[in-house]
Amino acid sequence: MATQSTDILLEAGTNELEIVEFYLEEEPKASDEAEPNQEDQTIEAGHKPSRKGFYGVNVAKVLEIIRMPKVTEMPEVSHPAVLGAFNLRSRIIPLLDLSIWLKKKRVENEPPKVIVTEFNQVTSAFMVSGVTRIHRISWEDVEAPNKYVSALSSESITGVVKFDDRIVFILDLERIVSELNPAMRLQFDDNFELDGYSGYKALIADDSPLIREMIRDMLGQAGFQVEKTNNGRECWDRLVEIKKRAQEEERPITDYVQVLVSDIEMPMMDGHHLCKRVKEDPVLRDLPVILFSSLITDKLRHRGETVGADDQVSKPEITYLARRAAALIEARRAG
Repeated sequence: MATQSTDILLEAGTNELEIVEFYLEEEPKASDEAEPNQEDQTIEAGHKPSRKGFYGVNVAKVLEIIRMPKVTEMPEVSHPAVLGAFNLRSRIIPLLDLSIWLKKKRVENEPPKVIVTEFNQVTSAFMVSGVTRIHRISWEDVEAPNKYVSALSSESITGVVKFDDRIVFILDLERIVSELNPAMRLQFDDNFELDGYSGYKALIADDSPLIREMIRDMLGQAGFQVEKTNNGRECWDRLVEIKKRAQEEERPITDYVQVLVSDIEMPMMDGHHLCKRVKEDPVLRDLPVILFSSLITDKLRHRGETVGADDQVSKPEITYLARRAAALIEARRAG
């Protein structure tokens, strides 16, 4: 069971996550069956009957939480969830109603709140009913969503955290933003010239099937041999197997894998903790590690440096991933 804390000072590599918990106040369902993260609300005078659904987002993606601003409609917006845009300290920020995106009928018993986020080098904002608190949890307490949960949320849930009195769904805000704005979808230029790196061997760790396939395709086109794992724990277990084989066959680890490319946000074990364990291992520590994540920003880059990452690539820079991986491999060979 996840533990709760108000301490928000988080060090890199501890395999911990801080989430801002918020809620959407929704109309009760016609049936008696409620979704697993909802709780009934007592009807106060002047309030409409409702249920609260609880959700979370990584604190590292949150810039600030504000009151509902004055919103200006945006022309040629095709999705009803996009309410418009607002001005925040000379920055024009689009605002999305999460209840509409998640196909919930929001009840407004209190003024809504707005969560302003930054990831993938883009600033966005999300309207919610209210914000409860910040939790510190272990990534081991974050479960992958099952098919039922994914179906309920249009595949917008990336993790599930079970507390004593409720369930909190971790929202995949990156997916939501990319679905609304095709220009933000990760893609690489088909005309971009890739150098040939035939025989280079890469191990990748990412909990998103879509991103795993994109990395595999990108590195594969450059000539890499690619092995995929679904999260940091699975990747670490695979590295332990490779290390054992290398020792038994008395061969260097680089005969089996020459670069590790890892996401940061993953259930069970995150990329920072994975990198830290690699760099603390006497056999694996010379393996180059690239952190590939939407959390690679000027403000957060120091976390990757703290755990010894050899390079950090933000997801919009996927086109350059193969070249930067190859540069690390060649530098190790030369050194």
